[in-house]
Amino acid sequence: MLLKVLLTIIFLAVMVGVGIYSHKQAKSVDGFVLGGRAVGPWLTAFAYGTSYFSAVVFVGYAGQFGWRYGLSSAWIGIGNAVIGSLLAWLLLGRRTKLMTQHIESRTMPDFFGTRYSSQNLRVVASIIAFVFLIPYTAGVYSGISRLFEMGFGIPYEYCVIGMAAFTAIYVIFGGYKATAMNDFIQGIIMLFGIVAVIIAVLNAQGGLTTAVEKLASLPSDADPSVNGGFASWFGPDPWGLLGVVILTSLGTMGLPQMVGKFYSITDESAIRRGTIISTIFAFIIAGGCYFLGGFGRLYEPVINEATGKIAFDSIIPAMLVTLPDALIALVVLLVLSASMSTLASLVLTSSSTMTLDLIYRDKKSLPGEVEEGSIDDVVAEKVERRKVVVMRVLIVFFIVISLMIALNPPTFIAQLMGISWGALAGAFLAPFMLGLYWKGVTKSAVWACFVWGVGLTVVNMLMGNPINPINCGALAMLGGFPVVWIASLVSPKLSKSYVEKMFECYRKN
Repeated sequence: MLLKVLLTIIFLAVMVGVGIYSHKQAKSVDGFVLGGRAVGPWLTAFAYGTSYFSAVVFVGYAGQFGWRYGLSSAWIGIGNAVIGSLLAWLLLGRRTKLMTQHIESRTMPDFFGTRYSSQNLRVVASIIAFVFLIPYTAGVYSGISRLFEMGFGIPYEYCVIGMAAFTAIYVIFGGYKATAMNDFIQGIIMLFGIVAVIIAVLNAQGGLTTAVEKLASLPSDADPSVNGGFASWFGPDPWGLLGVVILTSLGTMGLPQMVGKFYSITDESAIRRGTIISTIFAFIIAGGCYFLGGFGRLYEPVINEATGKIAFDSIIPAMLVTLPDALIALVVLLVLSASMSTLASLVLTSSSTMTLDLIYRDKKSLPGEVEEGSIDDVVAEKVERRKVVVMRVLIVFFIVISLMIALNPPTFIAQLMGISWGALAGAFLAPFMLGLYWKGVTKSAVWACFVWGVGLTVVNMLMGNPINPINCGALAMLGGFPVVWIASLVSPKLSKSYVEKMFECYRKN
């Protein structure tokens, strides 16, 4: 216990120290939100990866999908690496960096407002982000509760309050740069942690070959007379597995807290290096988490007394409870790192979106245009500082709200968190990605995709999820592309000269 407490204290002290160290670089809006658009490839790649993979993945998804699909759940991790990391960086990295810098965009709603010349789009996008990021933020807490109770014997309430407080301190002090630096440290802990845990769990089962043989001997849920499904290449339900891969991999390209990482990276050479680093990180972390979860059926599940069903969040803790104390301490730090990094990214995204896209909705000019009613430098600096103060206050506000939800989680919040990726990416993915490549995307098409993505997921939830939320989310994302394409063909076009100014950034580079 002394070792666990000591490691946790050192970890938290380093997080706060980085926040204080980064304070000087977080006095302007660009510095606070984007790290001055000068964050290197290693920090950006690790920030992307640690924001991607939280305790929700390690404890919740790895346990749940590992139980359902067995070893084939490792395909989810591979999909996360190839689609969610490699493809995302290749398709979005360079073009996002160039266009958002060209139009001085700091948030995804700001991109929609400027790219499609509509302040209403900007406002609605920020509201969508707020509504669906807050429950997701609350859900991050749940993944760490069982592991902290297992490792420290500390009640869940104290765990989440402490995690929220320390995250708030370093984000408020240092902004994005502190978040990125801490993400790098947390990412290293996650890399060592997941490798150590996999080796320990497999050794406890007699090695990899023996563990796979045990898994192959288990009967299928659908047909108890058939064995081997959980150790097969594509598992007992390939189509269900495909839906999970699409949701958890493609969805990252439409999430504000993920895409925002491309705004802040230094230059194109850094993007190329970051692509490789991020992909390797995802292969190890996501592939390792789901591979580990695939052996969950070799352990005795915990049954939820209220529902009589398996408590999926208990599967990974049940695998880890027999590990040596030193390794349990490392696991706790792994999950704490994953949770704090994602939480920091979410609250920073939420606060910057609300501040810049709702409270201070500045009307920007395109490069080369004269901005009407320009203010002098002294006044502009005061306004910048005021915005940073508001963002810091809103970070506290968002953490308190998410904390209240996490401490008293109603059923609908759990459902809402499950569809948050589908709603956000269903609304944002197609108009954002196509808006970087295709000059023909119209304002009406973006509105149509917002209605499609949010409408489909919310209606499905209100109807009691007749479509599995995972498959519904995947459908929302993929369906957004034909929605934007068809709506763009039949709706009024944006001014040709306006669109050409948008795409000037690609001709210059």
